[in-house]
Amino acid sequence: MSPRVLLVDDEANIRRMVGALLQSDGFETVEAPDGNAAMVRLAEDAPDVVLLDLMMPPGPDGLATLEQIRKRAPHVPVVMMSGKANLADAVRATKLGAFQFLEKPLTPEGVLVALRSALELGRTLAENKRLHEQLGHADPLVGSSTAMEDLRALIARVAPTESRVLITGESGTGKELVASAIHRLSARGNKPFVTVNSAALPRDLVESEMFGHERGAFTGATERRQGRFELADGGTLFLDEVGDLGNEAQAKLLRVLESGVVERVGGERPFAVNVRVIAATNKDLQQGVKQGLFREDLWFRLNVLPIHIPPLRERPEDIAPLVRHFAERCAARLRRPVNFDAGAVPLLAAYSWPGNARELANIVERLAILATSDLIAAADVARVLPNGGGVVATAQAGEVPWRDIALSETLDQYERELIAKALSAARGNVAEAARRLQTDRANLYRRMRRLGIEPPLRADL
Repeated sequence: MSPRVLLVDDEANIRRMVGALLQSDGFETVEAPDGNAAMVRLAEDAPDVVLLDLMMPPGPDGLATLEQIRKRAPHVPVVMMSGKANLADAVRATKLGAFQFLEKPLTPEGVLVALRSALELGRTLAENKRLHEQLGHADPLVGSSTAMEDLRALIARVAPTESRVLITGESGTGKELVASAIHRLSARGNKPFVTVNSAALPRDLVESEMFGHERGAFTGATERRQGRFELADGGTLFLDEVGDLGNEAQAKLLRVLESGVVERVGGERPFAVNVRVIAATNKDLQQGVKQGLFREDLWFRLNVLPIHIPPLRERPEDIAPLVRHFAERCAARLRRPVNFDAGAVPLLAAYSWPGNARELANIVERLAILATSDLIAAADVARVLPNGGGVVATAQAGEVPWRDIALSETLDQYERELIAKALSAARGNVAEAARRLQTDRANLYRRMRRLGIEPPLRADL
């Protein structure tokens, strides 16, 4: 298959000449006259590389379009071009993720060399991603929402410090993945990252697990054992579900955090450890402090740099990239394609996901395993979601009992479901879906953007 180039320039002559050059060299081309059209082409045509002009009056300009491309399709390399660029423009484009900056007038050789190099980079990044996923090292920070962008920015600021971090969020939001990202981006990134599931530690073994024990320290201690603090020396210790620690364990943890010194159970000589502690909880520790369930002094020690992960229902625009991410992982494990049709992903976006990304991963895996064809449809999704994923109950007979609901949220979810079904019936054709919904395409695109629904990628992912 020929590599596909998205050519974005407001000058038709440039698009025609460069398009002819690329086609003569074996490229497939799609064109867009401005930034808004480029985003539509990006979604509908899935290009392998983008050639993007800087100046496209009246706007959005090339830099704004580049920023949107990096959010929507971070794996697609972008080559910028301009006849009126200055050094500041080139620097900003590079910071935003442009692969190269070409000056007009363009030369055939310069364009072809830049695009071939960008394509090679794209292939290398895709292969690295595939290998990392097979090894279980996939990038956990999947998503293009403002919340995820803010989270990435906060991690980048927090990671280089030595300060303790407290990560909060509901179960399944990816607290351990955020902790791992902080560790990898820190100066301790090549040192151990040790995880402790506080909720799973037996109360009588908390001290042994955390600080280790000497041989013969208690019945069953047949040999000396290093604790988690000792194993993490020089690196990072991640205390997951720290709110589930009992009072005695909290007191011992506080002493270590204050002194930096641990002592094995049955040991005679305390020793210092150099450990950065990152803690996480799905509980409200401030409320726990008020109720006497969590030590206030320990909370102050842990909550130096707080990070909150919003639930998935508050960032529905992240569902489409997460589905792609989980589908790619399933496809690698099952060794067969796992694709979703145009209406399936918006139907997933209409569900509230009480189990967050973990529940979404489980649903995608279930759909991939049970799929009877290479394309998973909206009907398949409806069968595995609770109540078919619908949010508006209909009565077969009699009156439905009233329950309090958030009107705007419920209407948004119902609108997502209707759009999903229309897209599915239209096989991903947005114009046809708009006709079925008795509206115009521009209005449907506006509604999709407001609801966080990404335009379908040629009826699959």
